[in-house]
Amino acid sequence: MKGYIQKAETLIEALPYIREFFGKVVVVKYGGAAMESDERMASFAEDIVLLQYVGMRPVIVHGGGPQIDSVLARLSIPSERREGLRVTSPAAMEVVEMVLGGTVNKKIVALVNRFGGKAVGLTGKDGGLIRARKYSAPGRDGAPLDLGLVGEVTGVDPGVLKSLERDGFVAVIAPIGVGPEGEAYNINGDTAAAEVAAAVSAEKFILLTDVPGVLDRKGDRISTMTVDEAAAGIRDGLITGGMIPKVECGLTALRKGVKKIHILDGRVPHSVLLEIFTDAGIGTEITRPDGER
Repeated sequence: MKGYIQKAETLIEALPYIREFFGKVVVVKYGGAAMESDERMASFAEDIVLLQYVGMRPVIVHGGGPQIDSVLARLSIPSERREGLRVTSPAAMEVVEMVLGGTVNKKIVALVNRFGGKAVGLTGKDGGLIRARKYSAPGRDGAPLDLGLVGEVTGVDPGVLKSLERDGFVAVIAPIGVGPEGEAYNINGDTAAAEVAAAVSAEKFILLTDVPGVLDRKGDRISTMTVDEAAAGIRDGLITGGMIPKVECGLTALRKGVKKIHILDGRVPHSVLLEIFTDAGIGTEITRPDGER
């Protein structure tokens, strides 16, 4: 009997959040460690289906760096980096489109559909969803850093996402942008997800990673931060390494109108549900000053 009571209590705890977020858009950046096993992918797909069934409107933007590296190696296509950033040659871009827009995307779509959801896969090229131009940031010497067919987002047209949403479909987006001449660009997944979240005025932008969230100097998870606290954490060296670009993407989304961002460990089974539907959550949420959980 005790086990049944605990299950009921869990459902009751989730009820206010289900009510609050009914009809709201949640954008999830999915990739990395959360995709390293079939079990983790199945757990994630179940979370997305449950969100859809309780009336939320999930949108998935996924990565696939390790899968791309594997295929590049198998085809003997050089994988070059400049100043720590991946260079995408025309040959590598073909692999990016094949792996992200094909293999990885369709596997996620199939899993969501398998568990009872309705998912459709697309890339940023479809419907002009993610417009891009060649990456143009300066390198250490001040000159533009040439990364080949790596792009930066110039705009997001959410029209195709709204059409899918009206018909009850979950959009599963591969971060491939389209240039003014129809050329394809490899877009950083976190950046693409942040721009999509802003374009659809998402209630929540969730970034799945391989750590519990933002950690304090003792190594303990910080449950909640404001925009100012997160920005200060980067300046003061509290937030370091690979967490910096994730927090920066989140701050960009918040400044463009997203209500909250959540950074959490995608390796934890059903991490998305635990973050959204429990009082304590399992990751770090970052809010605007007027935000409330």
